[in-house]
Order: sequence, then structure tokens, then C-alpha cells
Amino acid sequence: MNVLIPTAAAAAGLTGGYKVARLTEVRALGGVALAAGGVAAFKGWQENAGTCTAAALTAVYLGGFGYSHVLHKKIGPWPAVCAVTGATVLASLAFGREKK
Repeated sequence: MNVLIPTAAAAAGLTGGYKVARLTEVRALGGVALAAGGVAAFKGWQENAGTCTAAALTAVYLGGFGYSHVLHKKIGPWPAVCAVTGATVLASLAFGREKK
């Protein structure tokens, strides 16, 4: 699988989850979007790089989600979401590639 597919799923899950929660004012719906992106990303990472790497990248994904809540107090909500999404994307591109 191309590394861009799980990377895009992770980016969509983080940004889409925030956008859905913000627009609907229902945090649980944002959580559904976040979970869907995370599951899709995990499956792609697992296929590309194995279960251990997929689990580590999922920890980065979820850690970024958690850290965005702290970071938003310092730089604002969208910049925080973009920052953790960028970090997750970079980690995915670096470590989520296919094994050779």
C-alpha cells in the first residue's frame, strides 16, 4: 500500500474530527471521525510496516490528539490541530513505509 493512503487517513481523522466536533457542537461526532481516521490509518500502517510500527504510529496519532488540547491554550485551536497533524504526517511518512 502506498504510504500516502494511511498518512492521508490520519490527517483527515485529526482535522476532520476537530471540524466535525466544531461544526456540529457534538464532541462525540468528532470522536467518530477521529476514530474512523485512526482505524483506517492503523490498517494501512499495519499492512505497510507491521503491527508494532502501526501501534507506535497510532500512539503518535492519539498522543497528538491529546496534546492538541493542551497546545490550543497557547496557540489557538486550529494552529494546534494543524501542528499535531503535521507531526503525525511526518511520523507516518518516515516510519509508515512498506518494509523492504
